[in-house]
Order: sequence, then C-alpha cells, then structure tokens
Amino acid sequence: MSSQQILAGFHAVQARLRHAPDSIREVYLDTARQDARMQRCIEQLEAANVRWHAADAQRLEGLARGVRHQGIVALARPRPLAVSADEVLDALEDRGEPALLLVLDGVTDPHNLGACLRTADAAGVHAVIAPKDRAVGLNATVQRVACGAADTVPYLTVTNLARTLRALRERDVWLVGTDDAAPHGLHQVDARRPMAWVMGAEGEGMRRLTRETCDELVSIPMRGSVESLNVSVASAVCLYETVRQRLTPA
Repeated sequence: MSSQQILAGFHAVQARLRHAPDSIREVYLDTARQDARMQRCIEQLEAANVRWHAADAQRLEGLARGVRHQGIVALARPRPLAVSADEVLDALEDRGEPALLLVLDGVTDPHNLGACLRTADAAGVHAVIAPKDRAVGLNATVQRVACGAADTVPYLTVTNLARTLRALRERDVWLVGTDDAAPHGLHQVDARRPMAWVMGAEGEGMRRLTRETCDELVSIPMRGSVESLNVSVASAVCLYETVRQRLTPA
C-alpha cells in the first residue's frame, strides 16, 4: 500500500474528515473560491486541527493528477478498514449478523469501482473484494466517485481470487455469480443467508475459474433491447435484492 493517498473534491475530503481526520496530513485549497461550501470546509478543517494551505489552480491540478478537484485536494495516509475477509467475518460472527459481500472480478474502470463502493455502502455491504492484478486501486478518481464510501466500506485486494472464494465458502458464505445465460433469476436466490455477490468485469464478465467457483449462477431479468448492464448498475440491482429480502419479515 502506498504511503500517501490523494483525496480530491469535497466529498472525498469531508468524508475523511468525518471518519479519520488524524490520517490527513495536509490540505490544499483554492482560496479564490469564496462560496459557502468552501467556507464550511475551512471551518471543519480548522475545528479538526488539520493544516491547510492556499494553492493556485496549477498547483491543485498537479496534486489531483487530472481528477476533478473542485478547488480542494488533501494528502492523507491510507486508512485500511480491514486487512482480510476473515477479519470481517469474525466481527460479523461476534455480532450474529449474516455476511453480505461484493466480489468484483477485474473491474478496472475507476468510475465503476467508485460507483460500486457507493452502492455497497448504501446497501450495507460488509466488504468489497477484488484481485490485486486485475483491478483498479483506490485512486483519487475512485475516492471522488465513491462520495466517501471508500472510507466506510473495506476494499480488500487479494492475490488469488479463486482461493479466496473457496475460503469464503469454507466459512459458509454462499457465492452467487451473475451470468446472462443462467437458468434462474436473481429473485430466486435465498439472500438471507451469509452470501457474496460475484460480479464480472466490464465487457468480459467473470473469468472461467471464478465462475466455476461460484455455488450458484443467476441472471438479471432484461426486458429491453440491451444485452447487459454496467457492472455498477448490476451490482446495485443484486445488492438491493438482498436488502429487500432481509428487510421483509420471514
């Protein structure tokens, strides 16, 4: 993990201020921006004793590395929310709560990952799991698109995804993958049990070994002319089927 993380934009910086202000090293602001939103942010920084510096547009562009920054960029220490799936599952067992995980097999678009994290937070996902070698990391674009969810949902990258999935199964987590050709629909899944939704990459879908490791494959009903959904939208559809079932009295 890199020793420094770049947070660009109000959502990413203010989320870190709420959850882990001590991890922020310094913040750079465009003080030419005098609106109420910037003033509130300055007040929050000062209340948290976080150093901030005035910076011109060129300096901010260089720090943000092409990400839309809205006049604010922070440099922070990475903040791991969990170090392993076992740690997440152990905590859930202590609370007597069924796991809800999201596995992303090779999502490389930072906008898709950011949207997946945002939906995962909204749906109460306990962790998002992805392979190290075929996935985008938590870069500044992901942080901005996630609107703070990167600071609330553990994002775990693993060396061998198939091995991790088998380990989840050994801990009684039911692995449900999505496949357009699956004979059963997602509404037939028993989502009250501990489970992980397994989603494929943009365009390619799940890799063969990932698909074969799933306990169950289901399809998302498609009533129109398009053949598939964006991975972040598909994740939202599946996760909220779990939310619907778990909120419906048995």
